[in-house]
Amino acid sequence: MTGTNGVNGSTKVGFDVSGLVPAPVTPFNEDGSVDYAAIQRLGSWLGSIDGVKGLVVLGHAGEGTFLTAQEQVDVIKAFAKSVDYKVPIIAGITGEGTEVAALEARRAKEAGAAAGLLYPSHGWLRFGYQPGAPQDRYRRVYESSGLPLILFQYPDNTKATYDLQTLLDISAQPGVFAMKNGVRNMRRWDTEIPIIRRERPDLQVLTCHDEYLLHTAFDVDGFLVGYGNIAPEPLIEMIKAGKARDYKRAREIHDQLLPVTKSVYHRGSHMEGTVALKHALVARGILSHATVRSPLLPLPEGANIEIHAAIKSARLSTVA
Repeated sequence: MTGTNGVNGSTKVGFDVSGLVPAPVTPFNEDGSVDYAAIQRLGSWLGSIDGVKGLVVLGHAGEGTFLTAQEQVDVIKAFAKSVDYKVPIIAGITGEGTEVAALEARRAKEAGAAAGLLYPSHGWLRFGYQPGAPQDRYRRVYESSGLPLILFQYPDNTKATYDLQTLLDISAQPGVFAMKNGVRNMRRWDTEIPIIRRERPDLQVLTCHDEYLLHTAFDVDGFLVGYGNIAPEPLIEMIKAGKARDYKRAREIHDQLLPVTKSVYHRGSHMEGTVALKHALVARGILSHATVRSPLLPLPEGANIEIHAAIKSARLSTVA
């Protein structure tokens, strides 16, 4: 997909992400090494589902910052192979410094990534950012790598969240073709998304509110969610309902999935959701165990039973 964003006539590059964009986990063997056979199974299943428009690897759900640089490259290659190179692979770009992130983006592109999801510099989570620094980060990473980028909006309760003007500035820059918005403040969502839609009509807007999908389903082009690992089929139906303004149908899907939402995302820490996703993938027959890497830890005893029961309650079948 190419288009013009209406600001200084700059041309945008990218592709269609209007649908479901799962953020798959990175499976590990029980000895802690990357399980590439499981990547093949997970990726080929997700990539075979009509309505899946891309896979975001190496993000939070993918434990991307817990991998070595070589493992990151190998995971990108493995997911690209798993979808037979027919579904775009989007790589999480998480390097702290801008030049480090630019190098990471170049490696990702060389490994086969079609785009990058650029994270904020994580020092900003604690200390905040200087005005103009996020815009500079996106500009320099794209200029250095040529990798099309997705803008990542962090939660409102962090100092790494971008204000509206920063979002508008970044989304006007060459190379930025979509936004993953996880502001998790519905007051901001309800007031800012319409403005972004009006001012940046070519920007594809994706929600990543795994636990607030019903609220956000009516304002977006699609979902970019870890939830897409475990329930791609009903989430694609919810996206369709949102675009059709069919609240009744969207609510039915929300209610069907609520036991899963609670067991995976209503936990003490959102990071625990990654562990819970792996248990849910075991319940669906994709993974054989839920091994994670430190600093993630196993969930408390009995959590797997709860998650398996939620998958069954939501009528999510075992994948053959």
